[in-house]
Amino acid sequence: MTSRPDIHGVKVEAPATGTGGVLPDLPHRRKKTPLADRAIDVFLLLFGFFMVLPLLLLIANAFKTPEEMLAWPPTLVPREPTISNFTSVLSSTPLLRWIFNSLAFALSSAIAISVTSAIAGYLMAKFPSRTMSVLFAVILATAIVPFEVYMIPLYFQAQALGILNSLPGLLLGYLVMSFGIFLIRQNVIHSIPDELLEAARIDGAGEIWIFVRVVVPLLRGALGALFVLAFFQAWTAFAWPIIVATTKESYTIEVGLALFQTGFTIDLGRLSAASALVLVPSVTIFIFLRRNLVQGVASTGLKE
Repeated sequence: MTSRPDIHGVKVEAPATGTGGVLPDLPHRRKKTPLADRAIDVFLLLFGFFMVLPLLLLIANAFKTPEEMLAWPPTLVPREPTISNFTSVLSSTPLLRWIFNSLAFALSSAIAISVTSAIAGYLMAKFPSRTMSVLFAVILATAIVPFEVYMIPLYFQAQALGILNSLPGLLLGYLVMSFGIFLIRQNVIHSIPDELLEAARIDGAGEIWIFVRVVVPLLRGALGALFVLAFFQAWTAFAWPIIVATTKESYTIEVGLALFQTGFTIDLGRLSAASALVLVPSVTIFIFLRRNLVQGVASTGLKE
């Protein structure tokens, strides 16, 4: 140890320096391994390519002739691109009507699930009680119950209400999501402090005003993630729409695409063209809300 006077003339012990008067060396840090990092990057790129490869083949098949589509080995780039598959599927089927039905169904379901999950998740997080705990446990338990178990009773309920072949009939089974309630509840617990809500109450704010003006803006990331999940759940639904929708005009796109496959043949050209068109709305939703999806799911904790 060495000593040196401070500005008041009092000696202050200073730590001993290393060789050459410099501070001691910091603990040895683990050196990065560029070769291992590059290997991981290459593996992830290859994995991502093989994941996207079926999608690229689907888009390529949409522009191929029937002969080239059956050729082996398959080509990723069409030799003779054609749009006949698109013109045929648009002229022979109400594809745009099916896409509109699915879009209205998916957007309505995503909005309804976002609203119900936000309200229920906030109440269960900030107004705890024995009743709320039991209700939350019951809601989580319903997540393991397959939809097919209560699909038939739900159909009879839709029939009694007279909402078959309609948007309300489709929405009857897609208004609430148990995972959505869990997602919002966990985000409220970990991202909204009680002190913030108490400060708003002291200022004279009502509970509805607090929920709308304080809680909901702080849950934008989680609600965006939930919106994406709920949208894709309804967009890809098949079992419930095929039961509720019994006329071709009320079909969703998933039910409509099944018409291209018969018992013995598959119209692969038109099916690929229709599937390529179906990708546009879902990919657009994902591009605009992908950050919310990652942030909302990442901020969901499992501990209280």
